[in-house]
Amino acid sequence: MIRVLLVDDQPLLRSGFRALLDLEDDIEVVAEAGDGQEGLELARRHLPDVALVDIRMPLVDGIEVTRRVAADPALSQVHVVILTNYGLDEYVLDALRAGAAGFLVKDVLPEDFLHAVRVAARGDALLAPAITRKLISRYLAQPLPAASGTALEELTGREREAVALVAQGLSNDEIASRMVISPLTAKTHVNRAMTKLRARDRAQLVVLAYESGLVVPGGTRAGGGTSGPAP
Repeated sequence: MIRVLLVDDQPLLRSGFRALLDLEDDIEVVAEAGDGQEGLELARRHLPDVALVDIRMPLVDGIEVTRRVAADPALSQVHVVILTNYGLDEYVLDALRAGAAGFLVKDVLPEDFLHAVRVAARGDALLAPAITRKLISRYLAQPLPAASGTALEELTGREREAVALVAQGLSNDEIASRMVISPLTAKTHVNRAMTKLRARDRAQLVVLAYESGLVVPGGTRAGGGTSGPAP
């Protein structure tokens, strides 16, 4: 059973999301909150698998909720999915940097909404490759200040290669094809890289790949060469 927390300051929207989720046999809405502070309290009380959190709310907004969840070891199992009316804007990028598993626009189709909840609950990539590519092209089009490469030094060559491909928006199957390995091995490389870099999920891994300088906009790795697989 997938346990879901709804956090949105609009009661009508919460009711609509809950009605949709309540129809599913494998999903249970454990609590609802009308603001971020209440949402954090309920998250600690119920420990949901997925917290659907509105990005703009009074008292504590969705970005701060995400940041506090990511910083609390007791909430490590909680995957925050940001809800927004605005699509890919600067607030969404801030939420991903804070540790959100991904985001959904509130007018998403019901089947896509349900699929996203299940994907987030598994801890898999919520951002579809097409969405990841849009994120990269729109918000990471300018070089960011390179972060310390110390953490990257912990990665093996194949793990770095896998992370670079994740940052291009490739799925595990696509990574496997590019690296000429099995999908399971590709997933292992990605998961190990996430553990070493302390990335909560794939969305944060994309941001880390760019901010660390492992991948730079335009499809090249920092220091030269393409961001595709190494020879």
